[in-house]
Amino acid sequence: MSNSSLYAFAVLFLVGSVCVFGQGRVPASGGGLETGLVWDVDNLKSQPVRTWPDTDWQVDGVKSLYYCGLDYKGRPTRVFAYLGVPKGASVEKPVPGVVCVHGGGGTAFAEWVKIWNQRGYAAISMDVEGQVPDKQDDRHRRPQHNWHGPRRAGIFDDIRENIEDQWMFHAVADVILANTLLGSMPEVDGERVGLTGISWGGVISSIVVGVDDRFAFAAIVYGCGYLFEAQNHYTTAYEGMGQQLAPKCRNLWDGSSYLVNADMPILWLNGVNDNHFPPPIFNKCYLDTKDSAVMSMQLDLKHSHQHGWAPEEIYAFADSIAKNGKPLPRVIETGKNGEVWVRFSGENPPVKAELIYTCDEENSWPQKQWISKECRMSKNKASIKLPDGVVSYYFNLTDRDGHIVSSEIKFQMDRN
Repeated sequence: MSNSSLYAFAVLFLVGSVCVFGQGRVPASGGGLETGLVWDVDNLKSQPVRTWPDTDWQVDGVKSLYYCGLDYKGRPTRVFAYLGVPKGASVEKPVPGVVCVHGGGGTAFAEWVKIWNQRGYAAISMDVEGQVPDKQDDRHRRPQHNWHGPRRAGIFDDIRENIEDQWMFHAVADVILANTLLGSMPEVDGERVGLTGISWGGVISSIVVGVDDRFAFAAIVYGCGYLFEAQNHYTTAYEGMGQQLAPKCRNLWDGSSYLVNADMPILWLNGVNDNHFPPPIFNKCYLDTKDSAVMSMQLDLKHSHQHGWAPEEIYAFADSIAKNGKPLPRVIETGKNGEVWVRFSGENPPVKAELIYTCDEENSWPQKQWISKECRMSKNKASIKLPDGVVSYYFNLTDRDGHIVSSEIKFQMDRN
């Protein structure tokens, strides 16, 4: 779709709809799932999303716009976004789509949209902190526009605010509304819209997958749930909330409260030495969704937006769902019987299997040293003798295209 047709689409919604979301929630008494979802999800899914064309942050090849968000402190808000559709998309030949959720220090990325467009997907990348894509200041913040909602306040530092004025309440709603907007376009197949989030965008996405069941797939990078168990700055933040607010924050704003409701295919992708989201909590999120999920726990993956959207596993996974493409290798089960072993599906079987392990008991997760050893492979199974002194281990399976899929991670306390 050309920029001119995207502009016409924006004008159509501007003229034909009004911003009716308001607070966009059902009444809640601070209980999260115990009292029902705090978002009026049916309203966020069904109401037309009003948009306004932007003239200040235009980038060739995509459309810059604002769309209607939820009220913040009693006033209407808008969300800045880049939106693009690949060439050849039409009502007769609709394309799949993807909603792209940035992390800390990020914003709406036109580059991210173009990457997905080049692969045949419509895409929208929005700023979930009420910002525009200008340069960062010395606090890694960007300027907010005149219709902004809340920006992220540290690690849930706004937990004492009214629920409808907290950042995560708005961030999740922004993603749901982006799905509604993208899926309403005639050139987009609304049943083939996926979700991807990086770092804090992954934290948001780990909630959204249990709230918005329209997403066809999700590729969650770095960020995850169980932050209160991370044994790093996230745990410290929860400890500082006190005995009353910490459970409320976990219940409202941690993916562990929502993943039980997620039933779409999910790719969990991370680096085993990530500074923010260590293997134990990432592994728990994978296990919570294991029936429909795959995990890729990679060695030497750096933490940034550019590194986070680079892995080819993301696009292969999306294609396997939205385009009936070749699936990634699939772990069936792991076990230990003299040797440790992994069994995998015969569809697109791996060409290499490796045991990834650490004997490092001294260092924290980001500093642990991991070792790779190639396994013996037979039909649909790989095995190897577990070295002495192993603290944690898992298997990495690599297919002919170089895509890496991981088994669940076993820790020192695991006996099976």
